[in-house]
Amino acid sequence: MAGQGVEAFFSDGRLTSVPRKAARRAQVLAQLTETLFVPGRDYTEPEVNAAIRTVHEDAPALRRYLVEGGFLSRTKDGSSYRRRVVAG
Repeated sequence: MAGQGVEAFFSDGRLTSVPRKAARRAQVLAQLTETLFVPGRDYTEPEVNAAIRTVHEDAPALRRYLVEGGFLSRTKDGSSYRRRVVAG
């Protein structure tokens, strides 16, 4: 998959695998963030899970990757998520 874009990890609009390499995973997470979440909107955890499940079954793992990677912010009580603005 070297030299290919994030589309290599998708088939028919679904994420077929989560890259193991951090840099590739970050590219996929950035793509998911841009396509699934609107800037400036708050999401509940069920809304985040539902959005993720449109592309992959393991919503908890991807939600964790999105938060840990800085793509989504989460309130301390976990009640609200928001797409983070990534500079660049």
